[in-house]
Formats: sequence, C-alpha cells, structure tokens
Amino acid sequence: MAAQFDLDTLRHSTAHLMAQAVQELYPTETVKLGIGPTIEHGFYYDIDMKSRILDEDLKGIEKKMKEIIKRGDAVTRYEVSREEALRIFAERGQDYKIELINDLPDDEAISYYTQGDHFIDLCRGPHVETTKNLNFNFKLLHTAGAYWRGDEKRPMLQRIYAACFDSKEELKAHLTFLQEAKKRDHRKLGKELDLFLFDQASPGSPFFEPKGTIVYNELVSFMRRIYDQFDYKEVITPQVLDVQLWKTSGHYDNYAEDMFFTKDDHREMAIKPMNCPCHMLMFKHKQYSYRDLPLRFADFGRLHRNERSGALAGLTRVRTFCQDDAHVFLDKNDIQKEISNLLKMFNVCYDHFGFKNIKIGLSTRPEKKVGDDAIWDMAETSLKAALDASDHEYHINEGDGAFYGPKIDVQISDAIGRYFQLGTIQLDFNLPERFDLKFKNQEGGEERPVVIHRALLGSLERFFAVYLEHIAGVFPFWLAPEQIVIVPVNDEIHGAHADALGLILKKAGIRCRVDHSAETLGKKTRTIQKAKIPFMIVLGDKEVENNSASIRAYGSQQTDEMGTEDLLKMLYELNLDKMPKILREL
Repeated sequence: MAAQFDLDTLRHSTAHLMAQAVQELYPTETVKLGIGPTIEHGFYYDIDMKSRILDEDLKGIEKKMKEIIKRGDAVTRYEVSREEALRIFAERGQDYKIELINDLPDDEAISYYTQGDHFIDLCRGPHVETTKNLNFNFKLLHTAGAYWRGDEKRPMLQRIYAACFDSKEELKAHLTFLQEAKKRDHRKLGKELDLFLFDQASPGSPFFEPKGTIVYNELVSFMRRIYDQFDYKEVITPQVLDVQLWKTSGHYDNYAEDMFFTKDDHREMAIKPMNCPCHMLMFKHKQYSYRDLPLRFADFGRLHRNERSGALAGLTRVRTFCQDDAHVFLDKNDIQKEISNLLKMFNVCYDHFGFKNIKIGLSTRPEKKVGDDAIWDMAETSLKAALDASDHEYHINEGDGAFYGPKIDVQISDAIGRYFQLGTIQLDFNLPERFDLKFKNQEGGEERPVVIHRALLGSLERFFAVYLEHIAGVFPFWLAPEQIVIVPVNDEIHGAHADALGLILKKAGIRCRVDHSAETLGKKTRTIQKAKIPFMIVLGDKEVENNSASIRAYGSQQTDEMGTEDLLKMLYELNLDKMPKILREL
C-alpha cells in the first residue's frame, strides 16, 4: 500500500511518526518539536526536551514507531488562520512552531496534521493517509546536537537521524554502506594510525603528529613536483595584513564574518583567509609584459577562517589550513588554452591518487557579488566556452560562484562512491580591476590581465581526510609515514644485522625503523599489520647467513626472500610513484 506514495512523502511522514513515538514514550514532559525535514537517504527531527535521548534509546523509539504503524492512526490535514494556529500550538507549549508560524508570509496558507488522538504538527504536507501506509524500511541511526535554525546563539536541540527507503534491500544496502564508511572515518583512522589530534586549546585546528606530518609534507612535495612540470612559481606571503587590503579586494564587505581580526599600532589588521589579494599586490609591484604571461604564482601559505563551531568536522572543516593554492595571471585570449591545460593537470593528479570518477560543475554568479553584470557575462561565457571545448561533461550550479567570479568545481568519487569537492578553477575579471593591474601588450599599450584562482587538492587538511577514507588508511608506499619495519627474530643475535640493514635503507631514502621491543614475533607482526605499514622484513639466522631479507607486504600471507641489492631496486621503483608515470615519461 505504501507504493502509492512517493519516497519523499514516505520519509516526511515517517519523520512525523518518529516525533509521535518520542512524545508517547515521554508522556510526563513537554516534547517541543523543531523541524523534521527529509534529507538524502532519510530524514531527521530536531527535538527539545528535558530527557537526554541516547543512541541506545533508538531501538525503543523504533519499536514504538512500528506499534503506531500497526495501530493505523489516521493522518488528517487541517488548514487554519494564523491566529488559530498560534492558539493551538501555544496551548501545547510548542514554542518553536509558534516562531515558525510568525515567520510565514502573510499570504501563505497555514496547515497542520494530526496523527491519532494526540499528535499534532505544523506542516505543509503532503503526508500519508494513515500510519498503516508506512513501511518498516527505516532505521534510526544516531543522535546529535543541533542549534535551533543553525544559530549557535540559539538553544541546542537533540537531532535524531534516520535512514528510510522504499524497500528492505535498499535499506540493507545503505546500512552496509554506512558501516563501511564508519570503518573508514578519518577521525577514527587518524587516532588509530597516530596521524593527528584535536584539542580544545585551539578548537577546529588540527595538531599533526610526526607520522601525519610526514604524509602532509609528502603531499606538499608531490604538488611541488607537479608545479615544476606545469611552470608554476612558488611564493611566500604574509599572514597578517592591513584591513584596507581586504576592503580593496572586497573580502571585507563580503567575507568579514568568516575572518579573524587583530590590531597593530592602532591599525586594524586581518589574518588572511585566502592568498589572492597578496598575489594581486605582488603582480602590481612589477611591470610585466605579454611575454611574461601566463604568470603562475603558487602559495602554500597557512590560512585562517572563522568557521562556526557547529560546522567544524574533523579535518574536513577546520579553522586553520593550507591549500595547494595558485593564481594565474594571463591575457584574456589565453583563457580557453589555460583552462584546458588545468583540466589535464587535474586528471593527472586525481588519477595518480586513484580517483577515477569525476563530476564537473560550472558555478555562476551569486547574489552577493562584486563587479557589474557585463563583467560577469564575460567571465561566465569564457568558462563555458572552455568547458564546451573540453571533452568533459558538466552541469550548472546556479548562483554558487565566488563573490568575485564564476568557477568550475571538481568533485571526485571515493572508493565507496561518495563524492567530494576538491579542485576549483575560478575565473576573475574583478580583482584585476579592483587592484588596477596592468601588463604591456604586444602593441606596447597597457592591458588588464585576467586571473584564474585554482586549487587541485584544495585544502590539504580536507584532502588528507578524504584520501585517508578513500584508501581506508592503507597508504601507497611512497606516501606511507613508515614504509618498512625490520624485525629481528632474536634481538641479541640478529639486532645488529637489522640495524645495519636499516641504515642502508635510510641512506636510500626509505622511511624505516627496527623493532627492538621485547614482544614476541607474533605480536610484533600483528602490531605492524594493524598499523597498515607497507612492508615488514624479518631477519633470522638464515637471512643473516645469506645476507638477505624475508619481506612480507601488508595484507599478504606470502613472504619472499631477497638479497639487499634486489630489495633496494624494488623499493626504488616503488618510490618512483612520487611522480605520476605519465609525467615521468615526458
């Protein structure tokens, strides 16, 4: 019977069902209802109540929901005047519903739904006709805190998330996906692999452990090798700059609430949230000609953004981070060629990290923007022409551009099919105008350059998180913080030989260590496997006598014995992956 209703209606009605179940389970207190919208894969409901709902309480709520389905409570819609709606919800102590009613436009019809004898909720609908129309293909997932209407100055409500589908098969597949995603959670892996930590001494600001710092620095080094191939020039720019710079760029008017400010000799200063104004200044300080263009400035400067505490999420949303950021200054006639090269650069980079599926979106002018419509028309037309000339399919994201220009956003799919935005290409006619940038053209006259803002990995912190989950913590050899652990079978007998081999490997640029601990060989092996280290080398009597090493790869049951020369050759070839093969062969 549920099939006659579309999935969104089923999900929305099941959200009401959950709220009804909570009210029935806690009859002695006022359960104040916030909002309960549908979301991808299900729904959530925000609730304010004295009792704390824990994850272990969700099974009881599910049981009550199924009882109400079997009971078959009628679902009835009523349309009333604003005054009547306010009276009804005031009598029930539903303060959040009263606020929502007061915020509705004067000409909007106000409706509410009842379920059974006691449950009532403000809603436009539509909904099912009876709770018997609902199926059992839902699962309450977890609870979380959520500020009312997303405002951290408002009350914190309890949010219950749920999955809901048309069929048992779809629900089961989604729950399996969630289990896999949980195993891959970068916060969990970061702790297990000793990569990074967070502390309330600096909320939203990661502390990278020595192992995590190796990975981080290797990512930066990787990008520097890519830059060498694509003619980028790296620069270093200040962290704190006069507010006037950000007024010139437009950030002060359009981005100030996301910035940190300080004072210096009674001057207002800002900690930079992005590098672009600094690069505009650097271009302005010299007289460039058309022969110098395209000029590509790359910058790994640390950035700070005043993200709201409720938005912080592991490494994916932080307050301090670094981007593989660059700005390309070029003649407007070279836009299409440069973007074509950038898309090739993106493909090389993402393919090397194992991201095969890519989605591209063209994001157009937002409501809050700088520059007139003629400039925006030119910028959007140029980006569209570049994408049309490429072999990439793309979609339009209306109104999602940066405040200074339209952009191309690149999303990648990870190993379990989740899409994340990493790269971006932003075309900017406005900042060159605002900073009065000029170059000498072929005729000897002055001309305004165009600027492309671009990042491949994006925020290194966010890429770290996405990639860690993509590989489930199993780093490729070239990127692993520890590449090899050498284990002497008997430390007194074989320890010196292990140290000698370790020294040879370190001189060859391999990150290795010798495990001299007193643990058994079996426990050492399990610890190394748990740490997901690419290789373990075992040295015993036979290996010392033959001047060889018994090596086992992570996840393998096979052990191979090889001489030192062959071992070094194999590891050297694995380390070549620091550079994509397609670029090594150029």
